[in-house]
Amino acid sequence: MALSKRDRRLRIRKRIRKRISGTAEIPRMSVFRSNKHIYVQLIDDISEKTVIAASSADKGLIENNKAKKEEIAAIVGKKIAEKAKDKKISKIVFDRGGYLYHGRVKALADAARKEGLKF
Repeated sequence: MALSKRDRRLRIRKRIRKRISGTAEIPRMSVFRSNKHIYVQLIDDISEKTVIAASSADKGLIENNKAKKEEIAAIVGKKIAEKAKDKKISKIVFDRGGYLYHGRVKALADAARKEGLKF
């Protein structure tokens, strides 16, 4: 029997998380994508704390309700990069959370790179 889409993603996520880990200096950028929103966090895995978080569900972040999901993801990527600059974080480790690197995940990563995050 084939794996469901969710089970496949969770299996890939475990495989990724074995290899990468965030620190206070170089946190892990974790992405979660739901049907409606996209969430991103910068996590210090050593102290097990979220350093910075941003999402498309934040109030006042998205003015245009008719924007496409990829455009919204790019706005969230830009916002997380700005917050990281304020905390003097310039380098991160990217954790795509088992999602394929295209569409919304890619748009978020490209926007964060454009704003100055290195990964």
